Amino acid sequence: MTIEDDISFFERVPTLNLLSRPALRILAIGAQSRYVHGGEILFNAEDSGDGGFVVQEGRFQLSSRGSAEDDAIVVGPYALLGETALLTDCKRPATATALEPATVLFIPRSLFLKMLDSFPDSARKLRDIFAARLNQSTGELSAVHAVLDGYDRS
Repeated sequence: MTIEDDISFFERVPTLNLLSRPALRILAIGAQSRYVHGGEILFNAEDSGDGGFVVQEGRFQLSSRGSAEDDAIVVGPYALLGETALLTDCKRPATATALEPATVLFIPRSLFLKMLDSFPDSARKLRDIFAARLNQSTGELSAVHAVLDGYDRS
């Protein structure tokens, strides 16, 4: 694939599609392509995350420790795995196993942060979407907390 192909690919990835084309160019130039065999583990739950992976081809099963296989999530092309690890040091919340031969693009955190420094408008867009997601999650947790409080009083 050419750099232009990678930029066009990134434009179809949720979250990354918020970035400007010049910002995506930086990511396309610095991203590392990796081939993953079917059945191979891309990363394990609790591994330290040092960047994100974008699925180009193939499918991955995401499963967390102690969860039933029925609870696993399957993702395919254009999925961004490790979004949080693009911004901060964190542990992977799930194990990603290739269900078939796959190709991913790895975006190192250091590259992503340098890109954000160079493109403050893109950084603001991401900040706004992450803040909205956090507010939504906080509201959902508050609703669950209220329901659980109701059971405690019964």
